[in-house]
Amino acid sequence: MKNLLIILCTLFLFNACGQTQVRTGDIDNANDPAPIKSLPKIFLDSTQLDGFIKEQKAGDSTAKQLRAFYKSRSYTYAWFTGDGIAEHTRSFWTLHNNYIYNFGDTALTYEAFHHNIDVLLNADTSINISPQKSLQTELQLTIHFFVYANNAYAGKADPAIMQWHIPRKKLDALALLNSFLAREGKDLDDWEPVNIFYKRLNKELLHYNKIEKEGGWKSIAIDKLKTFKPGDSSAIVKQVKQRLQFAIAVNSVDTNSYYSNELLPLIKSAQKSFGLKEDGIITAALIRNLNVPVKERIGQLLINLERMRWLPYQPESTFIAANIPEFRLHVFDGEKRLFSIDIVVGKAAHNTVIFADKLKYIVFSPYWNVPPSIVRKEILPDIRRNPNYLSKNNMERTGYAGGLPVIRQKPGGANALGKVKFLFPNSYNIYFHDTPAKSLFGEEARAFSHGCMRLAEPVKLATWLLRDQPEWTPEKMTAAMAAPVEKWVTLSQQVPVYITYFTAWVDSEGLLNFRKDIYSHDKQVARGLL
Repeated sequence: MKNLLIILCTLFLFNACGQTQVRTGDIDNANDPAPIKSLPKIFLDSTQLDGFIKEQKAGDSTAKQLRAFYKSRSYTYAWFTGDGIAEHTRSFWTLHNNYIYNFGDTALTYEAFHHNIDVLLNADTSINISPQKSLQTELQLTIHFFVYANNAYAGKADPAIMQWHIPRKKLDALALLNSFLAREGKDLDDWEPVNIFYKRLNKELLHYNKIEKEGGWKSIAIDKLKTFKPGDSSAIVKQVKQRLQFAIAVNSVDTNSYYSNELLPLIKSAQKSFGLKEDGIITAALIRNLNVPVKERIGQLLINLERMRWLPYQPESTFIAANIPEFRLHVFDGEKRLFSIDIVVGKAAHNTVIFADKLKYIVFSPYWNVPPSIVRKEILPDIRRNPNYLSKNNMERTGYAGGLPVIRQKPGGANALGKVKFLFPNSYNIYFHDTPAKSLFGEEARAFSHGCMRLAEPVKLATWLLRDQPEWTPEKMTAAMAAPVEKWVTLSQQVPVYITYFTAWVDSEGLLNFRKDIYSHDKQVARGLL
């Protein structure tokens, strides 16, 4: 590295003489500059920076970031020092290359640029690099960091065109670079601006990439007419055991053809990971899920990691998350899951919308104000067939709007919303509610509604929401749900609600889950990642 050091020191002297002087008051205080190490420093000047921006034909956003970044650090190099390449440069390049390897992000691969950086970082002997080349490399590394940060931490695809209406996480790549330099490239797991759900799933991506490199897993024979339970023996049982070593990283299970009691909890765990009935019986449905090729599962992981990049870095202190493909609602306190409730979501023709809002009201003994689309398509034809349809179903006409009767169903046991509903007012007219159709919760796939979400345990949710309003005792709630009149309750604290769509995630017990893409949203995201 001797020649490199001589050249960099020459560059330092040259730039120090011609450097633009920057007053303290000129520094952009909007982004805290990273502490500059007590190592020999080298500088560029604003004229060189402007020349690079012009030569690279950098866009306005990139040019603004570059100028703000170098101005904030008095035009000191970020990736080089007078002693050579900074140690944090190596840390960034390792992080960057691992990302490309794991995610296959070709948008970050520039062959000549990568080769030059690899040569610089891997050279064990002296190399020749001109002052102009070092300047180019310094500025290209900074631009490359901005591109990397946006791809790796903000997401490549645009959620706005993916039917994802949760506000996207805002990423300040400039502030992120400053914080990276302040850490000197250390403790990067804590530094990365991603949430805990992303970190958990990313570990599974590393595991599945390793499985693919080693050849993946073999397909298991399927016999639709046969199932296997403890005590059975079959070649299929042996194949399932071999497959489970990949699925749940279990290496201690034997590989004979006998279904032992030791296998039972592993089968139940596998069933849980696919959203199947956890009865321990090996069925064709379980085998079909186990047979999905590793490459397809990796694609599913990449799609859902992209969605997780869009979410806030830090979860709200308490929040509710309903995951549509999972048919489950979860209540969280920070990263800790408090409890979960089975839900029914919209059928494919009436998708439940992906969005975020705040839960404000509980309504006991609610009216069901029938949406105009249901009045037109379902209620009016029923009235034509049976003039007594409204009275038979405890409904009433309250007026007309848009050429249609305005119809609502009165409170009562047969009310479509059950005994309670939960409102987070939104333009999609979507909310949580009870239902008299309890049998649907026995189904594994529960996409049956017109878009709203039905709850298997609405009283459990109501009790939790009213925990800070002691006047609402269990007895009072029971009476309100049996009353013939509607009762609105305003929550003392509004609760954030996220209606999400994840077909792969790691749950709070550390189990990797996969679900079907019931609305074909995964295909849209996959196209956005190309």
